[in-house]
Amino acid sequence: MEKIRIPYIMGDGTGPDIWNASRELLEEAVIKAYDHEKEIEWIYLLAGQKALEEKGVLLPEETVETVKEVKFAIKGPLTTPVGGGFRSMNVYLRQIFDLYVCMRPVKYIRGLPSPIKNPERIDLIVFRENTDDVYKGIEWEAFTEDSRRVIKFLNEVMGVDVAEDSGIGIKPMSKKATERFVRWVLNYAISHKRRKITIVHKGNIMKYTEGAFRAWAYNIWEELFRGSYGNDIQINDIIADNMFAQVILRPEEYDVLLCPNLNGDYLSDCCAALIGGLGVAPGANIGDEIAIFEPTHGSAPKYAGLDMVNPISFILSACMLFEHIKLPKAKELIEKAIERTLKEGIMTYDLARHLDGVKPVKCSEFGKALLQRLE
Repeated sequence: MEKIRIPYIMGDGTGPDIWNASRELLEEAVIKAYDHEKEIEWIYLLAGQKALEEKGVLLPEETVETVKEVKFAIKGPLTTPVGGGFRSMNVYLRQIFDLYVCMRPVKYIRGLPSPIKNPERIDLIVFRENTDDVYKGIEWEAFTEDSRRVIKFLNEVMGVDVAEDSGIGIKPMSKKATERFVRWVLNYAISHKRRKITIVHKGNIMKYTEGAFRAWAYNIWEELFRGSYGNDIQINDIIADNMFAQVILRPEEYDVLLCPNLNGDYLSDCCAALIGGLGVAPGANIGDEIAIFEPTHGSAPKYAGLDMVNPISFILSACMLFEHIKLPKAKELIEKAIERTLKEGIMTYDLARHLDGVKPVKCSEFGKALLQRLE
């Protein structure tokens, strides 16, 4: 058998529950899809709370080096402990590996509860630039010496009016980061035969940050792509607040959403709600060399060990990894098993509570149900 080495970070909180419900399914899908010629060899890595407890650091060097060597990994949700040194473990991982593209597919699966009439029309991808915007973490707390210095500079040198009791944050958006992100997304859209790209921005108000994002995105399209693909792909833009209304009212009109960091964060959660919630929304963070696949939800520590959370987001993130490493048959087997299971009304509490007469199953039971329907 060919061994497919896959580094994994189990995650904190509900991470072990999700992992235990998913592991055998992922292994069996690869074995069945490739007629016992391939199998997964897991590489256990530490990060987050578990790493802090066992190694005394949130991100051990061996974890970083292994991911750099293999070039990809899958991870469960991570908790950033108070006083742990990082504002967010997830953001930190994106920064150190330069994972500048966040990709969050949103596609309805039959059987999922949805608040809209025709959820089957939803098949879009939210792409979020991962390195700029307020996620840079450049900010100063109100009443500190640093914030006073910044406010003094703004008021006295730049001639603006900032109240002295303000907290201050800076929202940098660079041409370089925007252009490489846009190039990546446009190449993806073309290679995967997507039909329409919508730039989502608030450039009517933030003219020199999000307005610049919009302008740079159009420039890349005009300079590098329109001549060859102008008849195949539409490109337009929309104000961010209007986009939220449009994905609810007319989701079928949208395909690829090209977003700055914060807009993409908000919008991906909104879109996930239309197909059943964060428990069914997968995600990936991708750079030029490394990709990390992860569920979009948090670690939910209050549910840790209760065997009740939904593992679909993690499992579909693993499907994205399988596609990334050229195992599409395994991906297809799992997706079909998920659809069969949901159509039979087998689902965890977060989905079952939205449907009449559906009794929720445990996380582990759902994993077993998927395994039984893996054909």
